[in-house]
Amino acid sequence: MIHKHWYETDTIKQVECVHANAEKYVVENVLTPGKVYDVKNETEEFIFIVDNTGKMGGFKKDYFKEI
Repeated sequence: MIHKHWYETDTIKQVECVHANAEKYVVENVLTPGKVYDVKNETEEFIFIVDNTGKMGGFKKDYFKEI
């Protein structure tokens, strides 16, 4: 149940959104290209951030670049 404490955990790193053009899902409502987000958790394929809605979300890494 580690996901319940992600809001309070330290930020691992920061990433910048490079695009919100998803093939399958609608992400332009929750990601803003050019905005910097704090990474709370990371796997090989996904980055978990607090998105524009204020909720924790998991997104594919190809939407972001490290800064």
